[in-house]
Amino acid sequence: MSITNDIRYKFKTLNIAEKLIVINVAVFILNALSVFLFNLKGDFFMEWFELPKAFGDFILQPWSLITYSFFHGGFMHIFWNMLLLYFSARIFLNYFGPKVFLNVYFMGAVAGGAFFLLSYNIFPVFSGINSSLIGASAAVMAILLFVCTYFPNQEVRLIFFNVKLWYIGVFVVLLDLIQLPMGNPGGHIAHLGGQLLGFVYARKLMEGKDIGSGINRSLSGLEGWFSGKRKSPLKTVHRRNKGSYADSKPTKKEYQKQIDEILDKISKSGYESLSKEEKDFLFKAGKED
Repeated sequence: MSITNDIRYKFKTLNIAEKLIVINVAVFILNALSVFLFNLKGDFFMEWFELPKAFGDFILQPWSLITYSFFHGGFMHIFWNMLLLYFSARIFLNYFGPKVFLNVYFMGAVAGGAFFLLSYNIFPVFSGINSSLIGASAAVMAILLFVCTYFPNQEVRLIFFNVKLWYIGVFVVLLDLIQLPMGNPGGHIAHLGGQLLGFVYARKLMEGKDIGSGINRSLSGLEGWFSGKRKSPLKTVHRRNKGSYADSKPTKKEYQKQIDEILDKISKSGYESLSKEEKDFLFKAGKED
């Protein structure tokens, strides 16, 4: 097996979040190498992909509403973004498939970019400031706030103690609000846009409404490229004969088996393949964790 084929194989075995991390790191390295090798300005390539604050400039490069999220301003910038994405995605992908993940991630990037554009063109405090937006923070914050909203009582380990996810969600939102007037206001505004998207997406999904279903078709090709495999056929999830997921009272072993079967169905066919009954059951299981 050639080195190229080996790299391709290893890339295909990564989950959706790990592939995004690899792509972000690759873009960061390539941009840094191009600047170093050709003695270019640091923003020579970046200026074609960063999100400008002026609507006139944005109209000339509308792709920047997405591409800005793949560029970072320095090592620590990309390090913390990718670290937070990795740990948030571990929780997310335990319950939802890559399709929902991509929806939340890219809609979070768009929401953060839109907040940045609107704020810098509406509020007088930003008048006359020449600024642009880069970084995956808004997309990452959308993933983080999604899991904090959907599984508020689930606990995660932070160094020496456990913390419920909803505490983390409140903390990061308040942190961005407090830091807004202190520096990097464009970045914090984008964070808030991504956080709002993640919160709303999760709340609507808890009500049985997937606000990203409209873009699933446009992202289906992207998901297939990321996953590196064809879609699996739908798998029927076993249901108990007596009652339903919602009103049955299974033993602890049966209860875990039902959760595993639903998660297996999500991993193969996506969250949208679940029935309302299965979604309700998974939601109640998440609240009890």
